[in-house]
Amino acid sequence: MSTVENVKSILNDQIGAYRILLDVLQREREYLVHFNAPEVEALSKEKDTIVLKLRLLEEERCRLIKMFASENHVADNISLLRLTEMTGDQAFQRLRLQLVSLLQGIVEMNEFNRVLIERSSSMIRNALDFLGSFGVIHQSRNTGSLFSREA
Repeated sequence: MSTVENVKSILNDQIGAYRILLDVLQREREYLVHFNAPEVEALSKEKDTIVLKLRLLEEERCRLIKMFASENHVADNISLLRLTEMTGDQAFQRLRLQLVSLLQGIVEMNEFNRVLIERSSSMIRNALDFLGSFGVIHQSRNTGSLFSREA
C-alpha cells in the first residue's frame, strides 16, 4: 500500500475513534443529567482508552506525513489541504471536513459536560454547607469505618 493510501487509512481510523469518543461523551451527558455516578466513572475509563488510541493514531499519521514529505521533497508540515493539492485526491478534503466537524462536536459536548459537572459539584457543596449549618458533620467516604456484619 502506498504512503498516500496509508495516510487515508489512518485518517479513517481517527474518524472512527473520534466518533466513538463523541458517542461516549453523549452517553456521559445523559449519565450526568441522571446523576448516574458509577456509569460516569466507567465512561471515564473508556474515554482514557479512546484518547490513548487517538494519540497512537496521531503519531502514526505524523510519521506517514513525514514519510510522504520526504518522498516528495517538501517541508515536513503538510496539512490535509496541502495534501489534497499535492495528490489531487479529493478524499483528503472530505476526510478533513469530517475531522473538523467531529472535533467541533467533541469540544462542544466536552464543554457542556464540564458545565454539568461544575453545577453538580456546586449543588453538592451547597447541600453539605446547608446540612453543616444544622450541625450535621460531613465525613468523607474515604474515612468511613468498617463494621462487622456478624451479630
